[in-house]
Amino acid sequence: MFTERRIERHQLPYFLKVFNRITDKPIGYIGNVSEDGLMLISNLPMMVGAVFDLRLKIPASDYVSQIIDLRACCQWCHEDATPHHYDAGFILLDAPPEYAQLVEALKRYFSFQSLSASA
Repeated sequence: MFTERRIERHQLPYFLKVFNRITDKPIGYIGNVSEDGLMLISNLPMMVGAVFDLRLKIPASDYVSQIIDLRACCQWCHEDATPHHYDAGFILLDAPPEYAQLVEALKRYFSFQSLSASA
């Protein structure tokens, strides 16, 4: 029986923190992203229907972070399978072009497509 993993798993939620843009305090982690929204994993439930000013701090070179500010509306929120954690889905109301670039970069990074297939 095969028991050794050959492909390293990348746990995205542990790397990309989401902050409140106004207070700069962390509110959770990105669970997943799409062109139109994102899922947030948080220790607290999010208010459905509320509009949030979010900030992503994307690690870049030389310990400098790229800042991506977003305005998003919470569409749903429910308790995660992990105790004391909540998943919340957001639709983007305002996002800069850098957000679309982030989504594309994550798609490429976490896909198994060859480089020649995207050309």
